[in-house]
Amino acid sequence: MVAVKGMITVEELKHLVATDEIDTVISAVCDMQGRLVGKRVVASFFVESLLEHGTHFCTYLLGSDMEMNTPDGYPMMNWNSGYGDYLARSDWTTLRRIPWLEKTAFVFGDAVIEESGELVPVAPRSVLKHEIEKLANLGFTAMMASELEFYVLTDTYEQAHAKGFDNLQRFGWYNEDYHLLQATKAEPLYRQFRNLMNAAGVPIEFSKGEAAPGQHEVNIHYADALTSADRGALLKHGCKEIAYQNGMSVTFMAKPDHTWTGSSGHIHVSLWDHAAERNLFHDPNRPDEMSQTMRWFLGGMMAGARDFSLCIAPTVNSYKRFASASWAPVNIVWSKDNRTCGFRIVGRGKGLRIENRFPGGDANPYLSYAAVLASGRFGIENRIEPPEAFVGNGYLAKGLPRVPRALYEAIESWEESDMVRAAFGELVHAHYLNYARVEQQTYDSVVTDWERERYFERG
Repeated sequence: MVAVKGMITVEELKHLVATDEIDTVISAVCDMQGRLVGKRVVASFFVESLLEHGTHFCTYLLGSDMEMNTPDGYPMMNWNSGYGDYLARSDWTTLRRIPWLEKTAFVFGDAVIEESGELVPVAPRSVLKHEIEKLANLGFTAMMASELEFYVLTDTYEQAHAKGFDNLQRFGWYNEDYHLLQATKAEPLYRQFRNLMNAAGVPIEFSKGEAAPGQHEVNIHYADALTSADRGALLKHGCKEIAYQNGMSVTFMAKPDHTWTGSSGHIHVSLWDHAAERNLFHDPNRPDEMSQTMRWFLGGMMAGARDFSLCIAPTVNSYKRFASASWAPVNIVWSKDNRTCGFRIVGRGKGLRIENRFPGGDANPYLSYAAVLASGRFGIENRIEPPEAFVGNGYLAKGLPRVPRALYEAIESWEESDMVRAAFGELVHAHYLNYARVEQQTYDSVVTDWERERYFERG
C-alpha cells in the first residue's frame, strides 16, 4: 500500500516521544453516535506501559444516548453489570500525528473484551470489521470513500448554545455551490481542513462550495473500507476542533434548519480482488461495463435500503433531509450519473463504482459502511438483479419503494428485517433497535418551540 503522509510507526512514535516531539497520545474508539471518545495519555507512559495492552474505557460508552444518559435495554452494558471496562486495543496501522494539536499523536482502538480478547460485537468498528471479513471469505476487498457536507457557522459552539441554537449565522448569505469567490472568503479555514487533514493521514482530494450559504463539501480519497471509515470519523472530529480553534463552528447535522439544504454523506463503493489490483465491478465486455458482480451488489443495496436505513439515517433529524428536489434522494432507484436517484453509477474502467446518495453527514461512518457492504453481499449471495435503470427525474418515480419517511418507520423496517438479523446477528440487531427506540421516545417526549408557537394561543 502506498505510504500516506502523516502516518507513523510505533518505532517512530518511540523516537518522537524520546525527543520530546510528542508528549500526548490520544487513544480513541467510535461510539454508536459516530463520535470519537477515549483518553489523552501522557506519551511517555503510553510508550512504557500501554503499547502491548491498550487503554480502558467504561462499557456505557457503547450503550448511551447523545446526552450520555444510560438507558435500559442493553444486555451487554447496564447497572446490573456494574458498567465495567472494555479495552481499546490499539490498531497500529492507524497511528498518526495530529498537526492541529500540539505534540499529539492519535491511534484508533478496537473495542475488545479484555478477558477473551474478542471484539465487542456491538461496537461500530467491530460491526464493519465483521462485514469486511465476510466479504473477504467470498474473495472480495471493498474499496470505499466518503463525500462529507457540512455547514460553517460564524457562531462558536458556546455562542450557538447560549442562543438556544436559534438564529445561527452561516458563513455567507447566498448559494455557494462551486462558487470560488464565496469559498475564498472562508478559504483560510477550508485550507486548514485540507492541509491539516492531509498531514494527519486523511488524504483530501478537494473541497468545494455546496448548495446553500455556508455549506461546503470535502472529498476523501478512497481506500479499503476500514481505512476509509477511520478517515471519515477523524475528519468529522478534526474539522470541529479546527473550526473551534478558529472561533467558528461546523455541523454535520443532516438538516440543521428546515429552510436549509440538507448535508449529505455520500458513500462510494466498488469490490476488488484480494490484491486490490482489479476492480471486479468493471467488465469491459458488457455494453454498460457493469459486471454481474456489480449488478448483484447493486440489487442487494436496493433490496436492503429500507431495512438498513437506521445505519445511514440514524436520528429523528436525519429523515427531515429527505425531500423532493432537495439534492437528497427519496426514491430507491438507480441510474447512471443522475443525482436525482438514490444510487448513482459513476466512473469508468477501474474507477467504476456505485455512489449511495442516501446517507447524511450525520451517519456513523462504520455503521453506514457496514450497511452498504452487508446489503451488497446479500445481493451477491442471492443473485439479486436490480430493476431497469431509471430514466428521468428520480423524484417523480411512481409505484417504487422509497426511503422511510421518519425514524419510527425506519425502526419498523429494522425490527422486521430478516436481512439485518442474518447480516449482523441477533445481538447487534437488538442493540441498535434499542438505540433507535430510545432516540424516538426521547424526541416524542419533548415539547418544541414549533408546538408552542403554533398552539400556545391558537390551540
